[in-house]
Amino acid sequence: MPEPDTKLLDRPEETHPDRGEDQPKRGETENDHGREKGEHKESGEKPKRSLRRRVVAFPREHPLGFLILLIVLAAAAVAAVLLWRYFSSYESTDDAQVTAHLNPVTPRINGTVIGVYTENNRSVVQNQTLADLDPRDYQVAVEQARANLTQALGQLAAENPNVPITQTTNLTTVATAEAGLTSAQASLAAAQHDYDSAVADLRQAEANSQVAQADEARYRQLVGKDEVSREQYDQRLAAARASAAQVDARRSAMNSAERVIAERQAAVAQATSQLNQTRQNNPRNLAVRQADIKTRQGAVDLARAQVANALLQLSYCKILAPAAGVVGNKHLEVGQRVQAGDQLMVITQVEDQWVDADFKETQIARMRPGQHVTIHVDAFDQDFSGWVQNLPGATGAQYSLLPPENATGNYVKVVQRLPVRIRLNRGQAGMERLRPGMSVEPKVWLE
Repeated sequence: MPEPDTKLLDRPEETHPDRGEDQPKRGETENDHGREKGEHKESGEKPKRSLRRRVVAFPREHPLGFLILLIVLAAAAVAAVLLWRYFSSYESTDDAQVTAHLNPVTPRINGTVIGVYTENNRSVVQNQTLADLDPRDYQVAVEQARANLTQALGQLAAENPNVPITQTTNLTTVATAEAGLTSAQASLAAAQHDYDSAVADLRQAEANSQVAQADEARYRQLVGKDEVSREQYDQRLAAARASAAQVDARRSAMNSAERVIAERQAAVAQATSQLNQTRQNNPRNLAVRQADIKTRQGAVDLARAQVANALLQLSYCKILAPAAGVVGNKHLEVGQRVQAGDQLMVITQVEDQWVDADFKETQIARMRPGQHVTIHVDAFDQDFSGWVQNLPGATGAQYSLLPPENATGNYVKVVQRLPVRIRLNRGQAGMERLRPGMSVEPKVWLE
């Protein structure tokens, strides 16, 4: 028979998990298996068990080690749960920085700088004088405005007496017009009386004339019969003619009296019209005078406003600090000509600072105002405490100069960031060293 292959004899024993150790492997003969068992017996070594049998037998053979293993696995599970809860209990970002109010200092008038009283990085208090502008032009404007005010006050003083004068004149005019109307009415009444007298005299003269005419007619017949003398007839004729003349005179007097009545009626109408006109125009004249007073008063108020404006412009020659803080970005020197609105320097309000943290949109789902925040400042390697003040109204991209327009072009989804404002708790040591622009890493504790 051929010799067995030595390579096969040198290979380690292979066991099948479903077969026992004493069962021969596939491809082996019983003699070979028996020979191997004999060799194991001769060498004094135990046959090697399968991994499954060793694992199953480990708790029974090594109870203390198995207990330690269980404790280690339980501790690892608890640590994993605690670690997971810790990492899910906060949100952090490195896209955050300290921010504060930056107040630009700008002149409100044009002028030439004659004094500068601060430098960069110097602390100032509110309303502290930072620079002076040449005030001479504005002092002249103040004097001119005051002169205009004096003139307006004089014109108002000259106009004020016109109102009582007009009131007195109006009363006198009304009284005069009423007196004229009364006199015209009296004259009309007298003319009416004269007319009535003239009418009566005419009636009497006509009656006398009829009697005289009748006597003259009788005497004419009698003289023709020579019953009366010619002298008597002539007397009756003269009387008749005189009576006729008297009637004409009385009629003329009546007509004259009638014309006088018409004149007196016209005078009464004129006096009435004048009285009505006076009564209507007097309030208007008074209103005109009062309007003149108001116009003069308005001129006075305008002049006072011009004085106040001139004084205000003069006060702007002193450039004051709008807030307390630290001066920066100063570019102002004596002799420099400045225009209204030019930025001369910037004041940083270091006493009122906060943190703007740009969190991803996937990080703010559980954020709420008032949550506690730990802020790590890179510059000092120090932690500060704070709280979430508010959440933004839109993403930072929407507030940019050119906001994205996803409806045009190719769309690429990008995780957006939202600036969350975080306030620092006051009274913490080291806060005086914070400056706007410093990088920080906030942790917002969500629970």
